Amino acid sequence: MPDTPAAPAARPTPTASGALSAEDGKLVVLARGARARVGAVEGAAVRDQDGRTYAAANVALPSLTLTALQLAVASAVAAGASRLEAAVVVTEASTLDGAGHAAVRDLAADAPVHVAAPDGTVLGTVTQ
Repeated sequence: MPDTPAAPAARPTPTASGALSAEDGKLVVLARGARARVGAVEGAAVRDQDGRTYAAANVALPSLTLTALQLAVASAVAAGASRLEAAVVVTEASTLDGAGHAAVRDLAADAPVHVAAPDGTVLGTVTQ
């Protein structure tokens, strides 16, 4: 199978403090929990068109590597989601990884993807 080029990372636009809705704030809590539960590098959570949420941590195995956001999106799709309303990634990075960003965009062209630090501080939002 040929290698596919990695999607470029997206830089989030800074978000005003407290600018998240209560529902998006819950995604931050879920993503932090997923990350902390297994001591992962990153955690993510998404909300689908029915308000259901899915949280995940990154997977790094010799035969499988997934970002937390890719796994959260895959979990949503496996449960029957056809659209995403919002997503959050909790990471130490200052950018949103390209692969996770692409996975969200497969289901939603305009869903906000909030990028948060490990302490839950929202660093910014990717809307494109």
